[in-house]
Amino acid sequence: MADRHSEPDRRLPTWQPPPFDPELNAALTAWGNEGREPVTPENLAARQQQDTATRPRPTVPELSADGLFKVDELLVPGESGRPDVTLVCARPTGATGRLPVLYYMHGGGMVMGNAWSILPQVLHEWAAALELAVVSVEYRLAPQARYPEPIEDCYAGLSWVAAHATELGVDADRIIVGGKSAGGGLAAALALLTRDRDGPAPIGQLLLCPMLDDRNNTFSSHQMAGVDTWDRTSNATAWQALLGDRCGAQDLPPYAAPARATDLSGLPPAYIDVGSAETFRDEDVAYAQAIWQAGGEAELHVWPGAFHGFDTFVPGAALSQDARSARLRWLRRLLAQSHAGKGTAD
Repeated sequence: MADRHSEPDRRLPTWQPPPFDPELNAALTAWGNEGREPVTPENLAARQQQDTATRPRPTVPELSADGLFKVDELLVPGESGRPDVTLVCARPTGATGRLPVLYYMHGGGMVMGNAWSILPQVLHEWAAALELAVVSVEYRLAPQARYPEPIEDCYAGLSWVAAHATELGVDADRIIVGGKSAGGGLAAALALLTRDRDGPAPIGQLLLCPMLDDRNNTFSSHQMAGVDTWDRTSNATAWQALLGDRCGAQDLPPYAAPARATDLSGLPPAYIDVGSAETFRDEDVAYAQAIWQAGGEAELHVWPGAFHGFDTFVPGAALSQDARSARLRWLRRLLAQSHAGKGTAD
């Protein structure tokens, strides 16, 4: 008889990560360890400087893409005496009438990124295809600005867009809030905040691999430690930069970390996607489930073998193309339903 003490304790997690998609894994292997170097408190300032120096920041003429889009940079008032907020507003040239608008927040872990770099892809994939206006918000980054400053920047911009919809040529009744990674977390927080303040009412929330939970203690956060392109070390660094001593606090508001929300009723339909092999998998799946349990609507996609930001890093992979197609279909369906609803109401 085998010694029972030699058998593994099946109550303990093994943290064995799921396999990566073959195309994505080939890209990860080619990058080596450099592509997965974590962000730490010690290297955060240097990583921010590197990001500022290397991340594209296209100019307005470049974003206009030889006249395909009309692009403006606007400086709008902050909330309650806070600093002004920069919005980058774009719409397809020649599109007439008051367009629906995607109010978008960039990724970067709350510590990196800018409002301009993500626009070329967003404009060509969504704005052009759907005759959709896009407003990208330049929110302040941590740790130079801590909670609630970034979300208040986003709320100020959203409120201004809704109040000035006529002059912008957009429809205040057809606003979608969206973002990726940290931007997805901000979009989820913004949907909660504007609901609770009786602010502008979005028709949908596009949450792409959203960063939702400051506690950083899900199974997937442990499972993908040292493996994912954004792992629990980077995640802990980013949340600490945003929240300081409030990180992990029991009474943290949901507008800081939407996974803390206990009331997800009355929210607009959500699109949530995440990879099966990424840090945010379990918190994102749990958020979709909590929306359903609150009687809400959410479409959830868990892309098999995908790491964080897979479609940005490996855009040509079949899985990346499938993910982009699914997002486009959801946006098209949501906009069609909202248009039909307005027609019925009229």
